[in-house]
Amino acid sequence: MSQPLNIAIAGASGRMGRMLIEAVLADPHAKLSGALDVPAAAGLGQDAGAFLGRDSGVAICAELERGLAGAQCLIDFTRPEGTLTHLAACRQRGVSMVIGTTGFSDAQKEEISRAAQDIAVVMAPNMSVGVNVTLKLLQMAAQALSTGYDIEVIEAHHRHKVDAPSGTALKMGEVIAQALGRDLKDCAVYERFGHTGERDPSTIGFSTIRGGDIVGDHTVLFAGTGERIEITHKSASRATYAQGSLRAAHFLAGQRKGLFDMFDVLGLR
Repeated sequence: MSQPLNIAIAGASGRMGRMLIEAVLADPHAKLSGALDVPAAAGLGQDAGAFLGRDSGVAICAELERGLAGAQCLIDFTRPEGTLTHLAACRQRGVSMVIGTTGFSDAQKEEISRAAQDIAVVMAPNMSVGVNVTLKLLQMAAQALSTGYDIEVIEAHHRHKVDAPSGTALKMGEVIAQALGRDLKDCAVYERFGHTGERDPSTIGFSTIRGGDIVGDHTVLFAGTGERIEITHKSASRATYAQGSLRAAHFLAGQRKGLFDMFDVLGLR
């Protein structure tokens, strides 16, 4: 029988961090080897499983050396700057990485690509299996509805989300644009105000909603003449992100280096 995969979690005191810890502790093929958080985190020094009433034997710490000791993979849902710091440490130690953080600049994405020349990385704006199947459906729909349909991406998240549009909405736009032979940078419209004139049919529009405790809703509208097609995914729990992240971590166990996404993990290429 193979040994459990040693997984460390970044942002261990946060909502997503806790979901990931719970998922790892419940996985018979995984072992929690480390739990990282920022020096000011309230949970520092506490057992990572304390919120579940469990003793995991792993204390939440801020020291990368300690948090990554023995880890084969780090799962990171934090902020871009923190993720890049963790990435450098993982690269140095040969630890693979699952990155669910969003809001990276183009330069930061390049930095991740360079690191993937030495270690294996899965990076996706949304780790949910359902969302990634939705992306595949959008790819198919965009190819079939390439003319005569205006495309709008509408997303809604909780009031605490700090980036907009969401990384998932942007990924949806990228998948659609690529299927249409376009570059999202050239055709995305993120804001409409005042006298906008008629809609350019080659554009992909984005609308953002922030409020309450919405985990994540995404709808892509293909609006034609006489009909509309809507493809929607709604998240009710972050647990789906955690389960997808675990699948990504296990996928990386068979990879030495390279940059992958959830299409690779799920065999959707």
